[in-house]
Amino acid sequence: MTSLGPFRLSDVHVPDPYPLYERYREEDPVHRGEDGWYLFRHADVAAVLSDRRYGRGGLPVPLPASCPHLKRTASDWMVFMDPPRHTRVRALVAKSFTPRVVERLRPRVDELAGRLTAALAETLAEDGRADLVDRFAAPFPILVICELLGVRADDRPWFRARAVDLQQATSARAARRSDAYRVADAAAGELDAYFRAELARRRAAGPVETRDDDGDLIAAMLRAAEEEPLDDDVLVGTCVHLLTAGHETTTNLLCKGLLALLDHPYQLGLVRERPELLPGAVEELIRYDGPVQLISRRAHEDGEIGGHRVARGEKVTLVLGSANRDPRRFPHPDRLDVRRDARRHCGFGLGAHYCLGAPLARVEAETGLHRLLTGLPGLRPAEDEPDGPVRYADDLVFHGPSRLVVRTGR
Repeated sequence: MTSLGPFRLSDVHVPDPYPLYERYREEDPVHRGEDGWYLFRHADVAAVLSDRRYGRGGLPVPLPASCPHLKRTASDWMVFMDPPRHTRVRALVAKSFTPRVVERLRPRVDELAGRLTAALAETLAEDGRADLVDRFAAPFPILVICELLGVRADDRPWFRARAVDLQQATSARAARRSDAYRVADAAAGELDAYFRAELARRRAAGPVETRDDDGDLIAAMLRAAEEEPLDDDVLVGTCVHLLTAGHETTTNLLCKGLLALLDHPYQLGLVRERPELLPGAVEELIRYDGPVQLISRRAHEDGEIGGHRVARGEKVTLVLGSANRDPRRFPHPDRLDVRRDARRHCGFGLGAHYCLGAPLARVEAETGLHRLLTGLPGLRPAEDEPDGPVRYADDLVFHGPSRLVVRTGR
């Protein structure tokens, strides 16, 4: 009989949730919570992610009625779809968002990371310290997404501001500010109008004769939609979804990856001395402290998980952060080891909803960390900050620092 009570997000120590995960994983791995089931073991999480009897359909988007733009936009995000609609939309994006598209972007991604690193170095030289989130980790993925979507350079400052506003609605707990949903809904409405105008502009300019791996993602999706028609709501929703899915997660991956390496000097030295280890190191960093800690599914029929009956319609929360620290799958899971084979971690999901942007996230993490570690070799948290160098966002789904003050030198 377990002594643990119901798992509540409010009970989690956000900067380090792993000790609590371990208790549930060992004492009550298929846990009946107040709002459904929570799974903590890798085998159970992986099984549900790969099982089409569990899906996203039927899970309400947690938005108030006063957010019409957000509700409409989010209803056309793949993450909230099940087959066959999910299959159709995913196929459209997958046809446009190919590995060749990502590899074609790699030099530009590296250029953007280099520019941001140089600007960060200037700030550090002038001020002695800087917020890595604000000066590098947040703007970097937004600039990359703008590049991917073909957003005009003059529009990018506006685009970044809307992305930050839209982020206000993503907290898994209380809104971060009293007007969070209003601000996010306004941003969703403006982004909706922007992308509809962009679609109209592209169509008015006539067909673009390019191969599938040329041009930007909007152009590629328009070409693909000519063969498999989808309405503009889906095209616009997909563009906004790419922005939200690829922004905060990559920001968190960069910040937490850097913190993990700085906290493990031997592993940091390995990556610096042997850059060829970086791709595998990124997988290990995602396993060790991933940017997304929880995702949810809904049971589409009665079933059983770990000897517990799960009824049709019940919510099942998959604790990815716990699954990735399961010693049954990863020996010595609390140890960071950049030479570990960390593939089969759950950080990008599994199955039908496996993260379509995973190849781009890997390129961003590899490139961003490489630029930071080589361009700013003395980079470290500013431990002398009055409130400490790291402040975590009050969010266990999109998990990571909202502020990370760094410095260089001794």
